[in-house]
Amino acid sequence: MLVTPRGRFPHVKVAGGFAFVSGTSSRRPDNTIAGASADELGTTSLDIRVQTRAVIENIRAILGTVGLDLQDLVQITAYLVNMNDFGGYNEVYGSYFDENGPTRTTVAVHQLPHPHLLIEMQAVAALRRES
Repeated sequence: MLVTPRGRFPHVKVAGGFAFVSGTSSRRPDNTIAGASADELGTTSLDIRVQTRAVIENIRAILGTVGLDLQDLVQITAYLVNMNDFGGYNEVYGSYFDENGPTRTTVAVHQLPHPHLLIEMQAVAALRRES
């Protein structure tokens, strides 16, 4: 089950031989955030590795709605709130993709739509040719 977008836009738009995936976070369908927890005192713990994995899996699910998967990706842009998280993000990213995977750009942003989000990604996938 996909999360409901927080605005009037699609998760994915197919055009010109490509599938364009909107910015995707680690938000779950119940509006909780993977990789974000709080203890009984309210101390928040945020995990870039868990969030990165959840974002990539959410992108996989979105691509699945148009018959594609991660191997169809040709480009990813990642937005990190803190570049100190780059190492953990890069480690998880590398467990999904290698030098033959999509091109990638990673930038730092001031903030994302929820204070517990550390990362958001948008992606472009090539449609498969009918044989």
